[in-house]
Amino acid sequence: QVQLVESGGGLVQAGGSLRLSCAASGRTFSNYYMGWFRQAPGKEREFVAAVTKSGAGLYYADSVRGRFTISRDNAKKTMSLQMNSLKPEDTAVYYCAATSTDWSKVGYWGQGTQVTVSS
Repeated sequence: QVQLVESGGGLVQAGGSLRLSCAASGRTFSNYYMGWFRQAPGKEREFVAAVTKSGAGLYYADSVRGRFTISRDNAKKTMSLQMNSLKPEDTAVYYCAATSTDWSKVGYWGQGTQVTVSS
């Protein structure tokens, strides 16, 4: 079992920044690919960013590339998402996720943290 807890969400004006964190407990953190997904009201959950087990590989949705930065610290069992130049369309519940295989088989989800960007 892996437990994931997000923090850092909140209300910010357009153009502002937020940093989300995901703290993991349980099995070996470095055995998992880690990622962020988000779900806006009335929309399906979508991929935002992911990082490989070692942290060397970083992947982003086109909508956030150049504005968001994902990182992980295997020693601290944490993952972060630095979000800059936020837009109202970034408003969503953001979820931390972990998989040992690929993103079609997410093994663990966090409870989510709300990000609201006002115009």
